[in-house]
Amino acid sequence: MEYTQLGRTGLKVSRLVLGTMNFGPQTDEPHSHAIMDAALDAGINFFDTANVYGWGENKGRTESIIGSWFAKGGGRREKVVLATKVYGNMGAEGEPWPNEDKLSALNIRRAVDASLKRLQTDHIDLYQFHHIDRSTPFEEIWQAIDVLVGQGKILYVGSSNFPGYKIAQANEIAARRDGTIGLVSEQCLYNLAERRAEMEVIPAAQEYGLGVIPWSPLHGGLLGGIIKKQVEGGRRASGRAADALKDPALRSRIQSYENLLDKHHLEPGETALAWLLTRPGVTGPIVGPRTTEQLESALRAVELELPESLLTDLDELFPGSGPSPEAFAW
Repeated sequence: MEYTQLGRTGLKVSRLVLGTMNFGPQTDEPHSHAIMDAALDAGINFFDTANVYGWGENKGRTESIIGSWFAKGGGRREKVVLATKVYGNMGAEGEPWPNEDKLSALNIRRAVDASLKRLQTDHIDLYQFHHIDRSTPFEEIWQAIDVLVGQGKILYVGSSNFPGYKIAQANEIAARRDGTIGLVSEQCLYNLAERRAEMEVIPAAQEYGLGVIPWSPLHGGLLGGIIKKQVEGGRRASGRAADALKDPALRSRIQSYENLLDKHHLEPGETALAWLLTRPGVTGPIVGPRTTEQLESALRAVELELPESLLTDLDELFPGSGPSPEAFAW
């Protein structure tokens, strides 16, 4: 496994991030534990989750599964850089009660304590804002964070799904506070088929020293060889991939992508991950395996060295918007 610094921090993290969103809804607890053991054995030390994972009436279930894994001991907690998120409503299903979501100082304080209890740990290494909160000023947010850092409950803070201007705003306000480190990472939607983050989000992250953590690196399976799987195994696309394939032009582009990689004897999913590892500012993509076999496939991406000719062909198939402001001003 390769490692890198998380943004401008001294924290060393693996270049693949283990996403745990499937733990609970798709993968039961024993198999989730097996995947985490396999990830650790392979050198992945960066685990990502969120307080809402488990979804619906099972919100918090994913954190609980991770917590029961930590409780097994064997240095599991000590070896892991643990990231979780706050924002989503954690109240009971039905009419939400005030202050059970978003980024008020009150909800942040309650959410941290609840996550720590589920995760069976005394601190969170990277605490991430899952979405911007248009109602809460960053002065309040950073005051709450500074208290938690002082208490030793969290170490670093990151963002997720933030636009570039909010990254700038958050860190400019943090810079005016004595001792507040500000955001050190941004977790955003970024892959070959979805490159809008290159216009504003990634440049802002680089300017302020944030590590970029792409989520949905296969774009909901679209970049994982979906057409070939349909033909050979009768597997149906679902979710984002199914919707995208309804567009004839995009389906043709995905077919060209799969044909190109066939010529290079490369697997589409592994190539999509390897491409992200070549992108400036990227710390590592989040992989969310449902099985240990899917984890093994993702691990091979770290060893892939994509030739320049292939990178050029991929750029032609999936061109980015270009730098800002030239992409929209000229």
